[in-house]
Amino acid sequence: QVQLVESGGGLVQAGGSVRLSCAASGRTFSSYAMGWFRQAPGKEREFVAGISGGGGSTYYADSVQGRFTISRDNARNTVYLQMNSLKPEDTAVYYCAARIGWYASSPASYPYWGQGTQVTVSS
Repeated sequence: QVQLVESGGGLVQAGGSVRLSCAASGRTFSSYAMGWFRQAPGKEREFVAGISGGGGSTYYADSVQGRFTISRDNARNTVYLQMNSLKPEDTAVYYCAARIGWYASSPASYPYWGQGTQVTVSS
């Protein structure tokens, strides 16, 4: 089992950057594929980015491709989401999630979730 805690959200102007972190408990962090998801008010939770356990493979939603970068430091049990060129439509609560095996884009595929961190992008 793994516990996840996100940090790094806040208020940023359009065009700016934010880096989110997700710290995981446990000694087998590299066994987990990690995903970042987001949920805006009134909308369903959507996939943002995923990374394999070793960090060698990543996958992005079309809406963030080229602007966001997911990475992980298995020695620190932490996964990151670097968000650049932010747009007002990126405003949402951002969640990290973990699953054994390969990453997936469906929220239902992830049994472990953090509490979320708010990112607000002003125009």
